[in-house]
Amino acid sequence: MQELLDVMRRLRAPGGCPWDQEQTHESLRPYLLEEAAEAADAVGTPDLPGELGDVLLQVAFHSVIAEEQGTFDYAAVERGIVEKLVRRHPHVFADTVVAGSDEVTRNWQAIKAAERGGRPRRAADRVPAGLGALAREAKAQNLAGTPPDTREALAARLAAAPDTAQGVAEVLAGAVAWARALGVDPELALRERVQATLAGLPDEVA
Repeated sequence: MQELLDVMRRLRAPGGCPWDQEQTHESLRPYLLEEAAEAADAVGTPDLPGELGDVLLQVAFHSVIAEEQGTFDYAAVERGIVEKLVRRHPHVFADTVVAGSDEVTRNWQAIKAAERGGRPRRAADRVPAGLGALAREAKAQNLAGTPPDTREALAARLAAAPDTAQGVAEVLAGAVAWARALGVDPELALRERVQATLAGLPDEVA
């Protein structure tokens, strides 16, 4: 990791790479999302190590930018996540006893609330804007307590939906609710279908 950080510092330094020197936290946001998505797509393939490296590059890039600005450095990033993991696993690193994963999840949420000083989080803050729309809809439905849908309910939504953007959104929301009823992650399901479609397309001829 130190070697990666040193490479990034060299790229950002005078005489380094003009493109890397121009980047900011804001300009790198699309790359962070893209690299995380590509790593998710690579799970179960030989490409995963390389894609995780690209995600790690983004961590190093942001850390070096922050280091230059004097706001934080990589050591703070590393220390923060280590302390968080230890703090949120008292059943491993302290004397808390749990009966199973459900109790671990409840404790995790209670510890998160305590870290915020008991302050409630807005719903919008609990559903990251950078997620795909299907994933955001699934999380929003869970937060709202929206019941899962049956195939028949989805068909009824489709039949009643107007031929407008709002109608399409209503049907997509119904598809997400149906996926939840089946225990299917709609974002991953559609991503896998798109990947299969793209794999079947002919290569572009230069």
